[in-house]
Amino acid sequence: MRTATIHELKQELDGFTSSQLAALCLRLAKFKKENKELLTYLLFEAHDEQGYLNGVKKEIDELFTGVHQTNLYFAKKTIRKILRSTNKYIRYTGSRLVEVDLLIYFCKCLNNSGIAFKKSAALANLYGNQVKKIRHSIKILHEDLQYDYVKELEQMV
Repeated sequence: MRTATIHELKQELDGFTSSQLAALCLRLAKFKKENKELLTYLLFEAHDEQGYLNGVKKEIDELFTGVHQTNLYFAKKTIRKILRSTNKYIRYTGSRLVEVDLLIYFCKCLNNSGIAFKKSAALANLYGNQVKKIRHSIKILHEDLQYDYVKELEQMV
């Protein structure tokens, strides 16, 4: 079976009524947890971006409390899981501002966690890649925001 392109899907969806679209969305939400999470974000949380950011930050804090402090192997696995979760929430919003904010928060939490992540090459590379990603995303933001976020990033690094 061939997967349709976004353009083809959009053309096909234009012919549906609102009740048919609602039924399609509900059916899509049944199949995968991420689809349900995205639909939840779009319906309930997209209008309050700051509230969404605070909720995600709270979840990141909770996840960092469960990180193994002494064994870097287990810490690495948990930190990667936290980063995957953070990237998923970033993808839901599609906003560079949210991306920069959450990635900076993730890096701050990693710095403050007490884990000697710089002793592990994998964790040091993970941290370095996130800093590169933040720098790239900052370049796209408005100049005033760029200044604030660059200042914040330099304090971390």
